[in-house]
Amino acid sequence: MTYQEKYQAWLDYADLPDYLRQDLVSMDEKTKEDAFYTNLEFGTAGMRGYIGAGTNRINIYVVRQATEGLAKLVASKGEEAKKRGVAIAYDSRHFSPEFAFESAQVLAAHGIQSYVFESLRPTPELSFAVRHYNAIAGIMVTASHNPKEFNGYKVYGEDGGQMPPADANALTDYIRAIDNPFAIELADLEEAKASGIIKVLGEETDIQYLEELKDLSINSDLIKEFGADMKIVYTPLHGTGEMLTRRALAQAGFNSVQIVESQATADPDFSTVSSPNPESQAAFALAEELGREVGADVLLATDPDADRVGVEVRQADGSYWNLSGNQIGAIIAKYILEAHKQAGTLPANAALCKSIVSTELVTKIAESYGATMFNVLTGFKFIAEKIQEFEDTNNYTYMFGFEESFGYLIKPFVRDKDAIQAVLLVAEIAAYYRSRGLTLADGIDEIFKEYGYFAEKTISVTLSGKDGAEQIKAIMAKFRDNAPEQFNGTDIALFEDFALQTATDKDGNVTSLTTPPSDVLKYALADDSWFAVRPSGTEPKIKFYIATVGETLAKAEEKIANIEKEINDFVN
Repeated sequence: MTYQEKYQAWLDYADLPDYLRQDLVSMDEKTKEDAFYTNLEFGTAGMRGYIGAGTNRINIYVVRQATEGLAKLVASKGEEAKKRGVAIAYDSRHFSPEFAFESAQVLAAHGIQSYVFESLRPTPELSFAVRHYNAIAGIMVTASHNPKEFNGYKVYGEDGGQMPPADANALTDYIRAIDNPFAIELADLEEAKASGIIKVLGEETDIQYLEELKDLSINSDLIKEFGADMKIVYTPLHGTGEMLTRRALAQAGFNSVQIVESQATADPDFSTVSSPNPESQAAFALAEELGREVGADVLLATDPDADRVGVEVRQADGSYWNLSGNQIGAIIAKYILEAHKQAGTLPANAALCKSIVSTELVTKIAESYGATMFNVLTGFKFIAEKIQEFEDTNNYTYMFGFEESFGYLIKPFVRDKDAIQAVLLVAEIAAYYRSRGLTLADGIDEIFKEYGYFAEKTISVTLSGKDGAEQIKAIMAKFRDNAPEQFNGTDIALFEDFALQTATDKDGNVTSLTTPPSDVLKYALADDSWFAVRPSGTEPKIKFYIATVGETLAKAEEKIANIEKEINDFVN
């Protein structure tokens, strides 16, 4: 069908809700094409899109279709899988509760048990719930850190990690085979609740998750002595972090936590920020204001579904330093390994995991403690797979996993990024440096002096719609086939094409990569700098990752600026 025919089919559907019909009627031709030229696709972390009418938008019909596909996948695994059921949680966005409970109604129509939280809950608690209730799968309704116009739908496997490629591909096939999303059957919500096939979860699950957090601290004496009165500012940015993070900090013994109360209320419009993204310093404006008022040592912010955390630390002049995702990863890794070494609890087979586009600084840190670093594709499900592999084989002991995009996991009772765990550990790390008469900013400086001045930058370019998708493909093809031999006057020493699973050195020798296929290109330069290019799996973006090492941070950042300019010149 053409996009015009799809549009007309939606417009002709008699039972379409008024708000969606009004959306259709208000569309100009370009918007119609973007809303209907394709179906919203599953990527590295499910699907994400603008809220509204259309097959390329997120709405009740697209959610029903995705859940119908999941129901067929679960049913294909047998009656026991249907009884184990699906855990479902949702964040503070527009239509999140509706999408969550409609998903449960679709599952109930197939005789599949579901466990749905009574109100908004963070992504890590959904991952925990999948494992805690022995569910066969999970659904998280969220658009993570995207602006208010977005929502999304992430699917989890039975290990509590985002659904791995084999099942995700099967799910995609089931979804694509559904011709008419308007014909999908829903069970009656109240009848399904009464029968128990939809079970509503609440405080009992929160308590179990918080209980697991009690083992997170490596040195609780530090918190008692130096953390109890340490001033910390926390903001949930109008999202789900408010549900558990405040309680988790108090439970751990951090008694001087100040909350940005104006951002503690769930708000689908995220009215105090332009975007609820803790990667951005702009999202910290109110936290910085409160931090200066109370003299806070560290500021912490979680995104709407509380799987990512941003950190700012006070510097000697009183200003706040907005740490990069890689810097946060480095300081967490360093503390975990050092604290366990001091306590005599660092295992000989210690292992860390990171994505292929995250800093090599953490690899250096790991190696200095005799730990092994595993590099995986972007998508936290690949870290979850490694954790499961370690548990199955007992070859390695998992210590820490992270992605440069502000996602961290310390304790694997969760199998996705967990900002609540990260908030607790960063607070403990601040107490550790305070015990030495230092700040977190001093801690970053110590790491740089010991391991080298590493700098990184991620550039996201949004290219929306059909034209944007074609532009992204063209950029990837240009890099793949015609990339220059030098950047910043430095030879490309190794070119890795993760789609073709090949690594080609400067002499033309080709070896095979061991990761699964993925549309990522990575160029290692002769001076230990590197950059990578990949389309986003869940957003209409192409991302460029640049990493350098220099004699000083300023020199490393100068290299980044040069490489960024040359990439921009090459693309344009």
